[in-house]
Order: sequence, then C-alpha cells, then structure tokens
Amino acid sequence: MANLSDNFISKEVQASGVGTNNSAFGFVLTRKTYDTRRGMVISLWLVTEQGPINLKITDEYALLFIHQTEQEKALGLLAKHQLQPAKVTPLVLKTFAHQAVTGLYFAKLRDFYQARELLKQHDIKCFEDDIRPEDRYLMERFVTDNCYFTGQTSSYATNQAHQYPILYQAKCKKSAGDIELSMVSIDLECCPKGELYSIGLYSDTCQKVMMIGKPEPLDESCDYIEWLANEAALLQRFLAWVKEHDPDVFIGWNVVNFDFSLFQKRYDLHGIPFAIGRDNSAPNWRKQRNSEQNFMDIEGRVVIDGIDLLKSATYNFASFSLDNVAHELLGKRKQVKDVENRLYEIVDNFHHNKKALAAYNLEDCRLVWQIFEHTDLLAFAKLRAKLTGLSLDRIGGSVAAFTNLYLPKLHRAGYIAPNLGDGKSDLISPGGYVMNSIPGLYRNVLVLDFKSLYPSIIRTFYIDPMGLIEGLRAEGLKVEELKVESEDIVAQNQTVPGFDDAYFSRKKHFLPAIIDELWAERDKAKRDKNTALSQAIKIIMNSFYGVLGSTGCRFFDPRLSGSITKRGHQILKTTKQWIEDIGYQVIYGDTDSIFVAIGESHKVKESRRIGKELEQLINQKWNEHIACEYQIESKLEIEFETHFSRFFMPTIRGLADVGTKKRYAGLVINEADKSSNESSRPNERMVFKGLETVRTDWTPLAKDFQQTLYHKIFHDEPVSDFVLDTVNQTRAGQVDEKLIYRKRIRRKLDDYIKNVPPHIKAARAADAINLANGQKEKYQKRGHIEYVLTTQGPQAIEHQSAPLDYDLYIERQLKAVADAILPFVDLSFEQITDNQLDLFSS
Repeated sequence: MANLSDNFISKEVQASGVGTNNSAFGFVLTRKTYDTRRGMVISLWLVTEQGPINLKITDEYALLFIHQTEQEKALGLLAKHQLQPAKVTPLVLKTFAHQAVTGLYFAKLRDFYQARELLKQHDIKCFEDDIRPEDRYLMERFVTDNCYFTGQTSSYATNQAHQYPILYQAKCKKSAGDIELSMVSIDLECCPKGELYSIGLYSDTCQKVMMIGKPEPLDESCDYIEWLANEAALLQRFLAWVKEHDPDVFIGWNVVNFDFSLFQKRYDLHGIPFAIGRDNSAPNWRKQRNSEQNFMDIEGRVVIDGIDLLKSATYNFASFSLDNVAHELLGKRKQVKDVENRLYEIVDNFHHNKKALAAYNLEDCRLVWQIFEHTDLLAFAKLRAKLTGLSLDRIGGSVAAFTNLYLPKLHRAGYIAPNLGDGKSDLISPGGYVMNSIPGLYRNVLVLDFKSLYPSIIRTFYIDPMGLIEGLRAEGLKVEELKVESEDIVAQNQTVPGFDDAYFSRKKHFLPAIIDELWAERDKAKRDKNTALSQAIKIIMNSFYGVLGSTGCRFFDPRLSGSITKRGHQILKTTKQWIEDIGYQVIYGDTDSIFVAIGESHKVKESRRIGKELEQLINQKWNEHIACEYQIESKLEIEFETHFSRFFMPTIRGLADVGTKKRYAGLVINEADKSSNESSRPNERMVFKGLETVRTDWTPLAKDFQQTLYHKIFHDEPVSDFVLDTVNQTRAGQVDEKLIYRKRIRRKLDDYIKNVPPHIKAARAADAINLANGQKEKYQKRGHIEYVLTTQGPQAIEHQSAPLDYDLYIERQLKAVADAILPFVDLSFEQITDNQLDLFSS
C-alpha cells in the first residue's frame, strides 16, 4: 500500500495528474449512495493496480425534473412540508412534448424520496426520479467500468489485515485500460436444517476447506483441510480468511440465494456481525418485487452467480445444475454417488468420512472455477460492464444498459427522458415475421440469414427515440410550411418514414451511431478471435429492439418497435419475391432467415456457389432499392449461412398439408473435409430445430430413435428393419434405461389444479410415499423429477412399483416420431409394424 499512500494520503492529487499517473486509475467495483449529517455521499469502491480504494463524492445531489409551469406549485408544497431543495434551476432541457423543465436538486436522499412521493401525491409529474444518484453520476461522465480519479483529503478504512485509502471530495472521469480482479469460488456444505458442516474455497492461489470436527491425521492429498471446533469458530475463521486474502469477486452456484443467504442466517443466529465488506460492514440485502430472487450488496466486493451469468451470456442447458453444466462443458461430474439424493450422502460423510466430504466440497468449488475459466465468464462480465455501465453482478439489465448509454447523449441534445407510460400505447407492434412453410423432404436447401437484422434496420432507417420526436416535429413543420405555400420548406427530406405514421430524423439521433460503434467493435473482436467480447456485443445490440418494445422501458413507443419489426416483415417478403423471380422456391422464412430449395440435381460445391450468388444479388438489390427509395445507405447484409444437402420440414400433427414453424431437420455435408479415400463418407452433421431430439420433455429413446431414423432417410437407407428392431427391443425391456422422462417442476405441486401433467402426478405420488415412510417431501419446492410411465400411471423412478407400459411408449414416443417423416418416403409406422404381425400370423 505504500505507493497508494504516497499518492493519495500525503498530498492532494492534482487534476493535471489525471491520465498520467497509473495510481489514479481504477475499475469501479461497487457503488452506492447514503446520507450523512452533512449531506449525501456517493461511495465508489475501485480496484487499482496498487489495491482497493474508496472514493467519497460529496458535492452531488439527488435530482428530478418537473414542468416549469408547475414550479411555483411544487416549491410551495415542498416548503409547507419543510422539504426545500438545495437548488432550484430552470433548465434549457425539455420533455419529448417540448415542454421546459426545472431541476430540483436535493442534498439528502431522504429528502429526495419524501419530496418525490409528495409531488406525485399532488399530481405533479416528476421526470427521471427513478435514477439513483450514483448511477447518474457515472453515466453523465460516461464512466462504465474504468475511471481516472482525484481526491483532496484522505483517511483509511481498516480491517484486521488491510488498510484501504479513502478519498474525499473525489472526482472521476472515463478512462481506458484494464485492471485484473481477484476471484475466489465458494461453496457451503450443511445439514438439511441449515447447520454448517464446511466451507470450501478455491482459486488459482488457494485450495481450502474449513471443516467442523476434531483434527484428523491428514496426508498430502488432503492437507487443504482446516479443522474448526464448532460453527461459531467456522464463521469467525471465514471472516478472517476473507480479510486476509481480500478477494474482489466471490463466485459460486446459486451462491446468493443459497450460500450467502445461509451465511447471513447462521451469522445472525450466533450474533456474529457478518462483516464481510471492505469497510467491515455487513451485506445489504434486497428482494426483487414479485420474485424469490435475492440480491446483495457488499462494500468493495462483488458476488457473481454462475447460473445467472451463463444465462446472461445466452448459454442454454437442459439443466443448469452444477453436475449437468460441468458435464456438458468440462466432461466432469460432481464427486457424489447419487446426485439427486446427495444430501443424505453429505450428512453421512460428515459423521463418518469428513475427508470425503471435504473432497466433495472442494471439487464443487473447483468445478465452478473451471466453468468460469472455460467460458471466460469473468471477462464477459467485465466487458459487459465496459459496454453498458452495468455492475458485474447485475442480472439482465438490458433496460438499464440502454438508459446508461442513451440518457447522457439525450441530455446533451437538450431533452430529458420520458416516464414509463408516456409513449404512444394504442398500437400493437408485431413480432418477427414467420412464413408459412412448405412441408416436404428436400434435397439442396440453402439458408440465407440477415446479419443482425434488427440492429441493421435501426442503423439503416435511423430508428431512435429522440429521432422519432425530431422527425415528427420536422414533419409537422413541413405541413405548416406547405399550408402557407412557403418556398423554403425547412423540413423537406429531413426525415425517413417508419410505420404507423412514424418519421425519423436523418440527422438528430443517437441509437444508430451507438450500434455503429458496437458493430465496429464486434468486427474487431471477431478478427482478434475474442469470443467473450464478440458475444457480449452481440447480446447488447440484439437487446435494443427488445428494450424499445418493452413496456418496462421509459422509451417504449410501439412506433419505434413497430418500425423495426414491420420493416423486417417487409424485408423478408421482398427478399422472398426476388428469389422466386429467379426461379427458386422459398419454402420457409423466420424473422431474419430465408430457406431456399434450389432443386435436386446440384452437387455440394455447385449449391454453395448458388448460395454465394444469391447473397451477392440480394445485397446489391437492397443497396439499390434503399438508395433509390429513401436516399440513404443500406446497412442490411444477408449472408449465405448453410447448405442442407437433405432437409425435412414436417407437417403439423393431424394436418397433412400444413407445414410447421420453427421445427425442421437437415443434413449438412462439409465437402472441404472430404477424405481422399472414395469409400469414406464426407464430414457431416445433423441439425435439429424444435424437434424431439432437442426437447427436454422427450425420452432418450425417442431422441436416439429420431436421430438414427432421420440419418437413414437422409442417406436413402432402408428403415423398416430399424423401426421393427427398436419396437421389439422396447417390448423386450432391453432399452428400459432410455424410457425415463426428466422434467422440471416449475410451481408448487398444489398449484397444479386443472390438467395435471404426468410428472406432477408422479411427484405427488412420490411425496405421499415419502411422508408415509417418515421421510421428507422431495418435490414440493420445485426442482426436477425423473419418472416413467407404468401400467398404473406415471411413477417416480425411485418409487416405481408397476411394470412399464411399453405399448404407451411405442405409441407416444416411437410412432409419433416415425409418422412425422415416414409418409415422405411412402411408409408409415403402422404399415411397418403390421407387416411384422402379418408374418407372425401367417
């Protein structure tokens, strides 16, 4: 800490030093605002190259806006209740309705909140009153992750192992650079009642399990165990370890709602302050409205849940259990014999084999760490913070990200943001355009995909919240000028038409430029093979349409979202017509993709050549059409994405002539990888979309059967023997292990009243047996259940008492899969199985 003290304690850091001294640069880890006797303080914890530092910003105010026409009424009301603002400033800013506003600045958060409620109670409209001061402070300075900072006076925040400089009267501004964050994976083991057994900790520099129990002889393989006498000692030791090792980030699996939530309960039970913050403070807990999700804020530290962050990075798994995700990503499993009933094994190991429990505890920590490393999740979180201003632990937050990026630019253009519900709401914005499909079994189907279609539409047609207001205003001016027959029509050609009477300014907008910048950064990330950055940018860009179409966004206006989706409809329909004018058949289209059947006679190489020709032709036609029609540059770009040598578009069950949507399968052959050996098969892959193979509510039997059946049909191989063999094996009990359903229970069992599905029936029956046996109910609080269909109905696998209903499996699983595709090769499931019966009857 010596260098940091020299820079910030012994003398004032001069403004001229900002940007030239590395010690004045850091990553914003946590933020909050609180009141003191002297006024409001914004507290920022930063990680610098010299260590953590706490900035105290004391000259900011909590701010809201009101109409200037209501200023006198508002001030009289506030004065009557002794809630006078510290500053009252009429501003040049205006609302989207072009009404002037006054800023009311409050020195204390308490006064701000009370004044806000009072004004609303008296029907005085407040604007931007939901933006917290710490967020406003950072966004108005365009600080997202890193900043340069200065301070004038200083003291220390002290714990048992470290002293952290505190800078008062701090100033910040945006900076570039990168700061490495220290991270530790944490996992608790406990009994069913919540009493702690052990705490596991894992990082690249630490492997430790703190275990309650009498010391046992340890060999080198388990020298990471530290023995504690009881739970109170365990809790105290954990705090001491945190203060000693001083991690910036805790990671784990369901780590907030389970591990840290249990921590808080156990510390409270023992009367021990959960002083885990860098200033020795306890966490601040928050609960999301209408949700069981808990959130926590720790001064100077961040807790990141692996499940939430994987979902934010658009990972998708059949189950987000640690065991399953580790298996799918790493090829590893948890160190427990029975994952579903691991709690009983944990309890048994604590009493009889603590070394095994410690190994299990540490391995869970290690698996989470390795998942983070494998997917580069911390880098993803940091890059998301850099691009959006969201904190590392923020879940979702697309609306907040848009606000962070857009609001400062909007203010500098002379506007304040609207409130929720201010946008025009008597319109309906449609979703993406999905064409009616033409069902069939095809050879040579090409898929052409518009690259990031919705962001491209925003860029091309200048779709933007402020641009809409300026565009409508310009059109209004044009109408007024035409009425007086002015020779100088000021608004002429200043707008681009949208849909639903929307017009967008050609010059006054921000969102297209924001996307342009992100687009360029993503192209660079792709060139640099920076997968985490590329994915983070893609998610952010694609979220902008959703934000504009969300009633939870202050900029919501159906004319914005409608001008995106309806333009998308127009683009797909026009592209389809252009392709069919050439002579090819468009058999399907979905949001941004076109599926084109080009005929059976083409080889792989020739098919791909046609795909590239279509790509060039369509891009050229859109460039010409948009330049001619709107006098703007097209940012649309279609790419030839996939050539299916065989492709299957099924029908809707029960409707022989009606094709499905979002459900298909195809065979892709990569001729470039073809072996020189003529007898070998080229490298190939099967693609399934929306079919049983990729659905979690079908058995492994159905999935394996579908994959093999489609593979045979795509390669023109006979299928009757395969179908019969699968039916016979099923009836003979040879594939029982593939007949297990695994489904999520999404609600409490009692919440299922009408149309109770099979897995809920199995769960209720299983818990009734558990209660009768004096055991704890297993399925009441959601989770997953594995069950089978028996002659006595659905039963959980651990309580199966009746024979499997093989006829039901054959009818619902095998026949349903087979009859979707067999008619396209002039066969049916009944025809194949009846032929076998005829053989036996003869």
